Amino acid sequence: MARKKSRTPRKSSRFQLPNLIRWAKKIILYFFAISVLWVLLYRFVNPPITWLMVQRAVERKLDGKTWKIDHKWRDYDKMSHNLKVAAIAGEDAGFLNHWGFDANAIQKAYLKNKAGQPIRGGSTISQQTAKNVFLWGGRSWLRKGFEAYFTLLIEILWGKERILEVYLNVIEMGDGIYGAEAACLNYYSKTAESLSKRQAALLVAVFPNPRKWTPKNPTRYIYYKQGLILRNMRFIKLPD
Repeated sequence: MARKKSRTPRKSSRFQLPNLIRWAKKIILYFFAISVLWVLLYRFVNPPITWLMVQRAVERKLDGKTWKIDHKWRDYDKMSHNLKVAAIAGEDAGFLNHWGFDANAIQKAYLKNKAGQPIRGGSTISQQTAKNVFLWGGRSWLRKGFEAYFTLLIEILWGKERILEVYLNVIEMGDGIYGAEAACLNYYSKTAESLSKRQAALLVAVFPNPRKWTPKNPTRYIYYKQGLILRNMRFIKLPD
């Protein structure tokens, strides 16, 4: 009589679930630990490069252009006071008072997008900094979730002065140009330490679309934005 082959008992999925949960907990724990250490490191060490810089440089190479990342760091206390005030006045008037998010701006952006008007964001300076330094480009909900997380981290671990310093040093300001220092040298032949109010306002006016607009050849709309920023600068008071 033929012997029946013994079958290896199959593990029930209920016995595998605890292992999956343990792995998930470890992954989440490692992510939190690494991300906090990463943000804390950049509290004291200047970010040498960002994902956006690399992405734009690769795009230039694919278009047959030269690799270009024009980026020079300028410390916060060596930046023009006018530039700091203009950035807040033009990009995020509530920067000094919120904890990384502007509820009113988010609501307005949501309503405009829902109504089918041109897509615009409600991102604060803190959100833009978190996105530029720690994340990749795109508009997925996953990336927005990570953006919110890193925004909270830099608000807690960096503070407003460091956030503004990093923001003005990594933001895209032209084709292959990043940060206020490189932009000022290219557009005004001067450092970011000695900008006038009008120069600072004009530079900030092109922040939303720096590869299309330039302070060297401002349109009527850019001059209009410059005027609004100059007016709003009167109401921004940086802490001593």
